[in-house]
Amino acid sequence: MRIRETAGVKRVIPSGIRTFYDKAMKLASKGIDVIDFTLGRPDFKTPPNICDAAKKALDLGQVHYTPNPGLIELREAISRKALRDSGQHYHPETEVIVTLGSCEAIAVALATFVSTDDEVIIPSPHWPNYSNLTLMNLGNPVFVPLTPENGFRLKATDLKRSITTRTKVLFLNNPHNPTGAVMGEEDLKIIAEIASSHDILVIADEVYEKIIFEGAKFIPFASLDEMRERTIWVNSCSKTYSMTGWRIGWICAPTALASSMQKVHQQFVTCATSFAQAGALEALEGPQEIMINMINEFDQRRTVLLSESSQIPLIEIIPPQGTFYCFIDIRRLNLGSSEQVALTLLEEAYVAVVPGSAFGESGEGYIRMSFCCSSEKIREGLRRLKDWIEKKRSHEE
Repeated sequence: MRIRETAGVKRVIPSGIRTFYDKAMKLASKGIDVIDFTLGRPDFKTPPNICDAAKKALDLGQVHYTPNPGLIELREAISRKALRDSGQHYHPETEVIVTLGSCEAIAVALATFVSTDDEVIIPSPHWPNYSNLTLMNLGNPVFVPLTPENGFRLKATDLKRSITTRTKVLFLNNPHNPTGAVMGEEDLKIIAEIASSHDILVIADEVYEKIIFEGAKFIPFASLDEMRERTIWVNSCSKTYSMTGWRIGWICAPTALASSMQKVHQQFVTCATSFAQAGALEALEGPQEIMINMINEFDQRRTVLLSESSQIPLIEIIPPQGTFYCFIDIRRLNLGSSEQVALTLLEEAYVAVVPGSAFGESGEGYIRMSFCCSSEKIREGLRRLKDWIEKKRSHEE
């Protein structure tokens, strides 16, 4: 057959996150007790008031197309949220687009503004969708390594070295997946100055903005001087409200950018699901106590993970300041690549993690553990990891 995938699709690398999740689920389907630390999927039920709002929308027959950019009531709520959180006003009719999660938001942004040989700067390790979607649009990812010495935070000197005449976009994921790093205000201000002086468009993926620990402070990038006009702000309900399957996210951007992205969004999906938008409206405007309780629970799980992992030899962790991920340095184990470690750990101890290589070359030598499961499972998973490492060490001796 003459039909072949496009040049852009040929460049895409399948997600290592999903690969190891699928391996874990295959073992679990056989009745094996797998401790799964792979996906960034909160294990909490969506708060009942959000579910009730969606059910009410269904009962009222709100099952048809909404306006392409989303229900105006939801866009108004997003606009109010943006003003509360960043001090920036986005007009709900012209500067807010409701998307199918942050995934579609990022896909729309790149499809709108990146074409052949445009360079997209991606601090790395990174969520693989950034690089894969850049590749699909025939752009070129330019990776800026994030190092443990810098707390996995993007530094101005490293960013400057990566800029060329073809640089068009900078991804800024804060708080950061997979490392849990949170950017400080001074570093963000310097990055803002660099973006402005080099006329770089910034895609600010801030979906973990509310999941912050130990007094860390989150600064919305669009709130910095002159950044609103060159920032595409991406967010969603998925992580904060445990709504990963609802697929509701959004873009906030100045009219000149949003009007172009709206054309692409319209062609991609027409609109986000109507009754899911009703649930998202309740999430943003309704009581926030359950969301706060979930974040407090993540904080407790983080404490358990850090305490238990401190008893495991030859691994090192920089405590995450945000998200629900822990990036663990396994280089001193000398057990092969991160993929080999993740695979044998799964096969021999039934503990599922994501190899650092799934997040780019800079992630090699690490594994990512999501603490989206209960404290009991975290303890059991780390007990298995410790026993597995000790067995490996005894065999070497």
